[in-house]
Amino acid sequence: MEQSTFDQIRSRPRFKLFTSIEKEEYTLLLKGFLKKNEHRFAGNINNETALITVKTKADNYWKPFLALRTEFDAEENKTCIRGVFGPSSAVWTFFMFLYFTFGICWMVCITLFFVAKQIKHDGFGWAFPTSMVFLGLIFLTYIAGRIGRKKGKEQMEELRNFAIESTLHLESKKINSAP
Repeated sequence: MEQSTFDQIRSRPRFKLFTSIEKEEYTLLLKGFLKKNEHRFAGNINNETALITVKTKADNYWKPFLALRTEFDAEENKTCIRGVFGPSSAVWTFFMFLYFTFGICWMVCITLFFVAKQIKHDGFGWAFPTSMVFLGLIFLTYIAGRIGRKKGKEQMEELRNFAIESTLHLESKKINSAP
């Protein structure tokens, strides 16, 4: 069963749709939609990209964004609009850096522990408890991300509604020619 773009927006942080309007026309429509809703949303829009966020009194670290990218798809001979929901790229990069750093440190410590155990060397008794500390830090990073997602859930819903209202009606419908 084929999933519609509406279903993709509801269940995934990414979506893609094709439209027959030009990039410039879509940019103007998006700017108009943003201006009409400027009491709720803020953003930066140009011919190829748009970054939309919900206006709030207080910013938290997981404030969600909707990044839209517009490009011409030669294969479909239509304009392709790609959307991604998520935190700012700085927050995303920071969390990935933490996961990578703690993961590497955990692997080094657990490897030292197992190698020392195999060769019956007692000099690395600290490696196992240290590896558990790094495993705990990975878990705490995960929990911090989940807390941030929960705090930004209402804003994420507003951004999804923005995406649906501003872009879904532009989607080119595929016509089935099957009998």
